[in-house]
Amino acid sequence: MYRIISNSSQETENIGRIIAEKLCGDEVIALFGGLGMGKTAFTRGLAFGLGVEHGVSSPTFSLVNEYRGKFPIYHFDMYRVSTWDDLYSTGVLIIEWSENIEGALPENIIRITICKGSSENQRIFQIEGVEI
Repeated sequence: MYRIISNSSQETENIGRIIAEKLCGDEVIALFGGLGMGKTAFTRGLAFGLGVEHGVSSPTFSLVNEYRGKFPIYHFDMYRVSTWDDLYSTGVLIIEWSENIEGALPENIIRITICKGSSENQRIFQIEGVEI
């Protein structure tokens, strides 16, 4: 497990870029963490690292946002969903609010837990399932 501290949105995006360099195109990235923890900022950085230069936003009201970069990216928000059914596609899946479907997630996932740090903007990332 890796532990990385971010002190800003920009640093959180950079963590996403680092993870993007390690992807093959068929990963499931399960994000865990409450409101305002930086899940979308992380996704914005990861998408940028895969060639998506703009347009990354939270899928809270759309359920899923799709981006085209080096690989297809499907950015899910599971806040209002409780099952895995009909969500899987070929590409990188980034799932916000993974705690709502944790029992339904596949075995080989990249698990990223984001917690608040000691200051207002600081976040602590715990990353499992990928070498960085």
